[in-house]
Amino acid sequence: MLSDVMEDYLKAIYILQAEQGPPVSTSDIADYLDKTSPTVTSMIGKLADRGLVEREKYKGVELTDEGETVALEVLRHHRLLEAYLAEHLDYDWSEVHDEADALEHHISEEFERRVAEALGDPEVDPHGDPIPSADLSPLEEDDAERLSDHGVGDRVVVSRVSDRDEDELAYLAEAGVTPGTELTVRDVAPFGMVTVLVGDTGNEQSLPESVARSIRVRSATDPSDTANTEAGQP
Repeated sequence: MLSDVMEDYLKAIYILQAEQGPPVSTSDIADYLDKTSPTVTSMIGKLADRGLVEREKYKGVELTDEGETVALEVLRHHRLLEAYLAEHLDYDWSEVHDEADALEHHISEEFERRVAEALGDPEVDPHGDPIPSADLSPLEEDDAERLSDHGVGDRVVVSRVSDRDEDELAYLAEAGVTPGTELTVRDVAPFGMVTVLVGDTGNEQSLPESVARSIRVRSATDPSDTANTEAGQP
């Protein structure tokens, strides 16, 4: 049996690997989990002894196949719980992360199955993050880009947002910036504010660069372009 803390580390390493590729540095893990570097180094040693991670001196760590499977299971529990809390218990999307963090280590596989069934086996959680499948297959690589990487005039659709900051999520919900929302970049200020037009509402929102970095987007397709393509027009 692994401790809750060990599972938290494996989940964190998996998420960081997905964002930036392996190996993951000790300092990045420490920042993500809000731990000291010596504490992280000690835990990494324990995980390596169990065959859950591989260490590369001066570079960082990478999950083994076994470590990845554990991380995917915890991640599946977490994201299913977030979806269930939001859909069936009327939790706001800004509230579900901490609740799921507390529960993810303590549900049975039968409970997981019933939650997934009650939700209709969703593919994403309320924040747009993909939910690992029941067979714990590795998640497909995410090709979404950060909103902060786009320039004036770009039209994009929000695919996912970070679920780690409750205040940030509450702010985005009030601004109408949620998965599936189309945004048009209106201005990128030299000091980092990104101003976007939200959908076709005429509502403009100025987002701090740190918030824009936490929003993953894909380019929006103009319906007329799709129609023209289907009709054989350029």
